[in-house]
Amino acid sequence: MTTQAGPPPTGSGGGERKRLKLLAVTACPTGIAHTYMAAEKLAQAAESRGIDMKVETQGSIGAENVLDDNDVNTADGVIVAADKDVDLSRFAGKRVLTVGVAEGIHHPERLIEQVLSAPVHTAGGAPTRSATGGKERSVGYKALMNGVSYMIPFVVVGGLLIAISLSLGGHTDPSGGLVIPKDSFWMDVNNIGVIGFTLMVPILSGYIAYAIGDRPALVPGMIGGWIANTGELYDSKAGAGFIGAIVTGFLAGYLVLWIKKVKVPKFVQPIMPIIVIPIVATTVLGMFFIYVLGKPISWVFEHLTDWLSGMTGTSAILLGAILGLMIAFDMGGPVNKTAFLFGAGLIATGNQTVMGMCAAAIPVMPLGQGLATLIRKRLYTEQERETGLASLFMGCFGISEGAIPFAAARPAQVIPANMLGGAVAGAIAGVAGVEDAVPHGGPIVAVLGAVSGVPMFFVAVVIGSVVTALTTVVLVDLGERGRRGEAVAAPGAGGSEPALVGAGVAVPGAGAVVAREAVHEAAATSAYPTTSPQASASEDASPEVLSGYLTEQTVKVELGAGDKESAIREMAELLARTGRVADVDELVATALRREAQGTTGLGEEIAIPHAKTDAVTGPVVGFARSAEGVEWGSLDGTKARLVFMIAVPEAAAGDEHLRILALLSRKLMDAGFRERLLAAPDEPAVLGVLREVG
Repeated sequence: MTTQAGPPPTGSGGGERKRLKLLAVTACPTGIAHTYMAAEKLAQAAESRGIDMKVETQGSIGAENVLDDNDVNTADGVIVAADKDVDLSRFAGKRVLTVGVAEGIHHPERLIEQVLSAPVHTAGGAPTRSATGGKERSVGYKALMNGVSYMIPFVVVGGLLIAISLSLGGHTDPSGGLVIPKDSFWMDVNNIGVIGFTLMVPILSGYIAYAIGDRPALVPGMIGGWIANTGELYDSKAGAGFIGAIVTGFLAGYLVLWIKKVKVPKFVQPIMPIIVIPIVATTVLGMFFIYVLGKPISWVFEHLTDWLSGMTGTSAILLGAILGLMIAFDMGGPVNKTAFLFGAGLIATGNQTVMGMCAAAIPVMPLGQGLATLIRKRLYTEQERETGLASLFMGCFGISEGAIPFAAARPAQVIPANMLGGAVAGAIAGVAGVEDAVPHGGPIVAVLGAVSGVPMFFVAVVIGSVVTALTTVVLVDLGERGRRGEAVAAPGAGGSEPALVGAGVAVPGAGAVVAREAVHEAAATSAYPTTSPQASASEDASPEVLSGYLTEQTVKVELGAGDKESAIREMAELLARTGRVADVDELVATALRREAQGTTGLGEEIAIPHAKTDAVTGPVVGFARSAEGVEWGSLDGTKARLVFMIAVPEAAAGDEHLRILALLSRKLMDAGFRERLLAAPDEPAVLGVLREVG
């Protein structure tokens, strides 16, 4: 959506002033309500400030209102409010601020103010993250959710095709479980579903890696996931499943990031992302998993099998609970497969009770997670609720993988809930003596007559599923409450001094971008206080920069201070020359309180201390140059040689301070401009350079 409200604002002289133009991208892992709510809130906030904004939504139906090259070229900044990976490469050279999608809903005005002082995004650089208001989703969370969002269609399509083929074309066979006749139509449908399930794990791994290391990480992530899921490659009867895929996804992503940092000759650089990085990362990750991680997985499989064999004569309740825990833990991984194959292997010996315990636990995870989305709908997005319905259907056919999207998205809440419900179902089936004659689970085997003790089998499944659902709801709700509580307690919520803007910088070659923001919204309608006659007369005699807020009167070529506090006081006294500073001490105190929230040292030898306080009667900007540099705590370690100070009154109106920051901070990213400032011999020459700002 695009907002264009009202006529362009005008300056005091009546001339037209360039309107601010911002872009935004909103996205969440499932792409339903939050994506569009954030887009609407941002557009409304921009419209209320007379700012042009175009918002691209990356929803479940694809990207809408896509930002084109012309949009990006003319933009003053880009807000990315997303809980999943968003490609930032197209925004190279623009100020980019990234936050969680919830921030776009709850604090759109703050984001509009913050983005204008965000560092310029560089190709391959890390995004700038807001440091105030709300808890920003971590890189790991976004990467995990990116993988889950791409995996869900494979789980749903593959699982439903398998379930349909089993229900319409399958029958029980003691020697082969629930089977479908070969060369039949339903076998072909089943095979297509199996392909979907086979791709599910490498897709999860690949898109986790992609979210971390960009396109070069996609191939090693997918191949690593395939290796993780193929136990034969490392002498294991079971692959590592979706947990192994998560591991390979993160390993591939961070391995690619590390390789990107290696300095190579210029003639090699063009082939690094398409040949060198994918080949090296894929080979290293594959060999590492096969020869290092694969051995422990194989060892676990073998020893768990031996351990279970020694428990066959123990309590049925205990054995059922243990098997249920194992079945529910990794849903297709080595622990799950160990329990399943142990039960299946005992069928041939005449012991069908162990498989009965497994069969009762197998559907609990998908049934429980699907039920949870119905019990507490507000905890889930629309797509998650749709996935929950598919999970319920898959659970009826004993396809435990239907719960994987939920476990991958919220492992700390979902896996324990799954295990508790699985243990309850297995224990009930064990004590009731439920038997299963085929190596399969879920209600389908009972319906087809492969289970003895059918009533207690369904009791076990229902109770286990309810336990899983209720436990999931409680744990997810607690997790969401905890996250919201941290957001409420975010910095700036208390009685701290208002701050105009924090600062961050993309330091070339540093490979990191950091932002520190603490902005308070200005009043929307009141006018700036008028300046004194003395100030006006002085300004009339001097060339104006930034609408007259910075004049030769507020320029100093030699900053005498040697430390930050002294420099801020000297800058405040410089601003006082205009007659707009009513209380120098209060201005200094306000600026120092802002520094206590986070350094305003941008790096690149730049600092922009600032204050929003009634110690000034009107907006004023000053500039001073330090020959030796002042230690400002800049993130790149450089001393500040170019120091700007901005001060505005509490009642400052409109977006004037945003315009100042946009013009000034954008120009300061120009290395040539900084060099000309350092080389200017006197105040008039400095002011001549500063007129380039506008």
